[in-house]
Amino acid sequence: MAVKQHGNHEKGQAMRLKQVVDVLETLYPLRYAESWDEPGLIVGDLRQPVTRIAFAADPSDSIVDQAIAWGADLLITHHPLFFRSVHQVSGLGFRGGLVTKLNQAGCALWVGHTNADAAWRGVGHAAADYFGLVDQQPLVPINDPDAEHLVGLGRIGRLPEPTTLGVFAQRVYTEVNTQGMATALGIQMCGDPNTTISTVALLPGSGDSMFDEVRAAGADVYVTSDLRHHPVTDAIEQARYEADMRAAGITLGHGEPGQHEPHVRPCFINTPHAAIESMWFNYAIEDIPAALESATGEHVETNWIHTTTDPWTWVINSAGTASAAGPVEPEQQGTDIA
Repeated sequence: MAVKQHGNHEKGQAMRLKQVVDVLETLYPLRYAESWDEPGLIVGDLRQPVTRIAFAADPSDSIVDQAIAWGADLLITHHPLFFRSVHQVSGLGFRGGLVTKLNQAGCALWVGHTNADAAWRGVGHAAADYFGLVDQQPLVPINDPDAEHLVGLGRIGRLPEPTTLGVFAQRVYTEVNTQGMATALGIQMCGDPNTTISTVALLPGSGDSMFDEVRAAGADVYVTSDLRHHPVTDAIEQARYEADMRAAGITLGHGEPGQHEPHVRPCFINTPHAAIESMWFNYAIEDIPAALESATGEHVETNWIHTTTDPWTWVINSAGTASAAGPVEPEQQGTDIA
């Protein structure tokens, strides 16, 4: 099992899970979560000691096994174990089996989902930093008078120097695969690769419900995941229509009246869902131990279990060539990220 490790726990009074949860929910407040979301502590005894924390994108069976094998007292994942109302956690389903496995091993589970998406140095912030955005702010701000920084879903910012869509898409591909999660899917791009790109909007995770906000922000390109055919087709047709209206001196959407440019904006870059979100762990694996030590004086050991959990393991491209996510076998998965 290849994992990214940080810290060397020194023998002393171990902190309790309740102390860890308090720190986590200061960094990633639950009040930032979307109304349909239920992040936070999912499994665990608040009295149990915590000296080892594992991180992973999904609470899958393979991830849980690896966390337990390493001796984790707490597993932190981005994606929830439970999305909808649950009426049983028995052995009748895999979720019940995972809860039993975690409880028997004494390994708690805490989820940072949409609350971590919106937080400072959270999921969106991490992706924006790795893509090189400056002058960033939330795409959909959250009004939190107690926050020291601007918080909210997604990010909008600009590149230090304009570039083309094709060049920027290559950077997105490289950063997602090296700083997030390597997958078989690669990325998809919608737009002329020669389009000049300066203003970038992004929302790691499923983002085709935010097209209105992206257009209002004047983004040249929108980076997100799980883009569906009809919403993207509608967005592109609207962008083409607005470009034609601008050429006729009528202002609609992005651009100036009378400006006739050959490129339609915004363009789109579609990334593998868990891969772009996993970039957050580069920040979390540093921020959480530091905050815990500041609050308790205690050290924790951490492991990023960098296993590919994307469900799509093979792709056949337009040339008819098949390629696989590498590696896909659980015993071979997990890659150190420097």
